[in-house]
Amino acid sequence: MKVVILKNEMSHSEDRWVKACQNRSIDFSVIDLSRHDWLEQIRLTNPDLLLTRPSGLTAPFKLMYDERLEILVKELNIPCFPTLEEVKIYENKRYFSYWLNANNLPHSETLVFYFEKEAMAYAGKQVHFPLVAKTNIGASGSGVVILENKNQLTEYIQNTFHGTGSEKRVGPNLKKGKILQRGFKLLLNPKRIILKYNTYKARAFDSQTDFVLFQEYIPHDFEWRVVRIGDSFFAHKKLLLGKMTSGSLTKEYSNPPLKLLDFVKELTDKFNFKSQAVDLFESSDGNYLINEMQCVFGQSDTFQMKVDGVIGKYIMNENSWEFVPGNFNSNESFDLRLDAGIDYFHSINKR
Repeated sequence: MKVVILKNEMSHSEDRWVKACQNRSIDFSVIDLSRHDWLEQIRLTNPDLLLTRPSGLTAPFKLMYDERLEILVKELNIPCFPTLEEVKIYENKRYFSYWLNANNLPHSETLVFYFEKEAMAYAGKQVHFPLVAKTNIGASGSGVVILENKNQLTEYIQNTFHGTGSEKRVGPNLKKGKILQRGFKLLLNPKRIILKYNTYKARAFDSQTDFVLFQEYIPHDFEWRVVRIGDSFFAHKKLLLGKMTSGSLTKEYSNPPLKLLDFVKELTDKFNFKSQAVDLFESSDGNYLINEMQCVFGQSDTFQMKVDGVIGKYIMNENSWEFVPGNFNSNESFDLRLDAGIDYFHSINKR
């Protein structure tokens, strides 16, 4: 079995996949999908499975990664994990909103305007505030702005189409707190300092000036994060920081309702998604609204779930949920993700 890791444009983006392959004693190659000779390298290697690490920092490189991966999957018939559709909805809030609508999936109302005149006409209507404005790409809440009134909405639209672009955070997230501790950790890891610098630099030069995206604000005290990797399920609460849960890193580990796991299992089964973090709001009537879905995601703790103080996961066993103790999220869950990728490869080769 020939495995190729498709790194993105960022230095060390392949590291977690590399470590996972080494931990599982799997032979692998690394190909930089952003290089000019990407296709020649793929043909020379002739892989059986591609391990994807999609770009999620700037719009040009995100588009490049998606386009080139689609050629490899659809034209050369090479399977990838996470799958092409999982990659396409990752860090593309515009496309993701279309995808949710087309599949009639429950989510907060999202509107995308490519013309200033159309956006200003919307601003002139009876808009319900607060309103969430988002950039198309923006992890950890970096492109999320809460608009409180019509003046802020109008200013946001004008700045996007005529000013510096849609508002977003370029540097470190100061709202997370623990600035001194985080800074000290960086000093101990020079490689991460360079990575952070390159990340902030790329964000600063990637401005969104051609469209605006607005989303209905759902009042909430927390947001559920449910992770599915293979047939393993994890869940915890992301707690509110100000008016946002994105990027807060404030969590609550408790036993999730089983209907939440049912919802995510049905959703991911429908599209054969086996590497997903699904962020959901819980409405006042007890239903779930999808906020975001990410095939790769950050992990600030060494685990993804605790039930009654015990680290573990849920699995579906004979049509009922069973909690299995243990830490299954080593290497930021990439070890488990690699196991799921290999299972996926074997499953599609049995068809």
